Parts: sequence; structure tokens; C-alpha cells
Amino acid sequence: MKNFNERISISAKNYAEALIEIARDGVMTYNEIYEDLNSVQEILDMAPELSEVLKNPTVSYDIKADITDEIFQKEVHASIVNFLKILIEKNRFQEFSRIRAAYINKLNKINNIQPVSVTSAVELTGEQKKSITGKLEEKLRKQVQPCWNIDENIIAGLVVKINDDVIDTSLKNKINKISKELLLR
Repeated sequence: MKNFNERISISAKNYAEALIEIARDGVMTYNEIYEDLNSVQEILDMAPELSEVLKNPTVSYDIKADITDEIFQKEVHASIVNFLKILIEKNRFQEFSRIRAAYINKLNKINNIQPVSVTSAVELTGEQKKSITGKLEEKLRKQVQPCWNIDENIIAGLVVKINDDVIDTSLKNKINKISKELLLR
């Protein structure tokens, strides 16, 4: 489960909390909600025109509700279909992806998971990845969920992003720091 660092509105966080309550009430599990939200997102990604219709204020609620039933009833739990209808009714469907992101963030906190982005100049070996993950888990005291990236421009070293914090041990960063120091002299 990825962490989404895009700005998430208070409204999206509140709707995500409503989804958490569905799980707490035992209607669905946290993971079932997660899977269903991903299924909805996949369908919307495959059919952007569907998303546009569901966001369109000139299309009546009844038509949108019928479309929602037709497309999503066989794909996701009835509670999620009802949740989508509430978003439509409240003219909040455009926030679906941010609500999904807020839900994933809340789920990560519940499960003590910390998504981390790790960028290296070259492909790391399995042993290197395991070592880096272990050190990060020890430091953060959380289960780390790494997203591995390659960027040859950093030359060597690593750039680790944890939420809004960046640990930059790249050679490119060190060269830039030396260059700035030389310019200040």
C-alpha cells in the first residue's frame, strides 16, 4: 500500500474515516475496502469518460446512481457502491482518488506501515535492498514498505524519501554542496 503525499483535503480525510468505520463495524475488513477502492480506481482509470459523467453536475443524481449500480454492483461490495452514491449525491465524486489516498494513509497508520521511496543510481541487489529495509525499519520502528527507483543522475548513493523528509546521500548532492561552498568563498 502506497503512501500518497499529494495534499489531501479535510473532506477527503473525513470520508476516509467513514470507510474506516465500515471496517470497525465489521461490515467489511480493512483489506476488502482497500481492494474495492482499488477496483473502483482501476475501472475509472480504464474509462475516464465514466468518471467525467459521475462528476458532471448537469447529469441528474438518478442517472448517476443507475450508472453506478450497473457498473460497480458486480465488482465491489454493496457498502462501497452506497459510498460512491453518497459521494455523487454530495457532489464529492471528484475527490474519490484523494479519499482513496487518505484511506490508504489511515490504513498504513493502523498497520504501522511506513511507505518509503528509495532511489539509487543503479539496480540494487536483493541483499542490499534487504539491508536498507532492515535499517529503515530499525530506525523508524515500523514495517517499511519500500518503493525502489533508479535515477542515474544521482551518480551514486541513495535518496530516501519518508513522507516529506528526504535523506540525500547521493554523490550528486555532495557535489552540489561542494560547488555551493566554493562559490561562497
